[in-house]
Amino acid sequence: MRFMVIVKATPETEAGVMPTTEELAAMGDFNEELVKAGVMLAGDGLHPSSKGVRVAFDGKGATTVVDGPFTESKELIAGFWIWELPSLQDAVEWLKKAPFTNGEVEIRQVHGDEAFGEALTPELKAQEDRLREQISARNQ
Repeated sequence: MRFMVIVKATPETEAGVMPTTEELAAMGDFNEELVKAGVMLAGDGLHPSSKGVRVAFDGKGATTVVDGPFTESKELIAGFWIWELPSLQDAVEWLKKAPFTNGEVEIRQVHGDEAFGEALTPELKAQEDRLREQISARNQ
């Protein structure tokens, strides 16, 4: 199973406060442990919402673009990981080892192909597989 581990924004991350050398070292050590265990597939921090936009779709083909910053920092994301583990409980146990001192982190399972049932036709599955292969080849 794959899980997205979502690090929620805080007032500090939204203000663009960067981690200290000590915090970066602790997170680097944690990430290294994740990689060595074969858990971590991807992960990165995000710029504050002041450097982002939100795009809203109205259902009729029109879009609205709103520049950040966005007001509800508890609903914003400061960073993420993609982990592969046998269970949600395993992801929770790994997260308990993370060097966080405050804030909130959410863990959500990523859908696999089986979630889409018959809507994922063989042609669409082949397209997805082809795109994943292209992404993988580009990242090597």
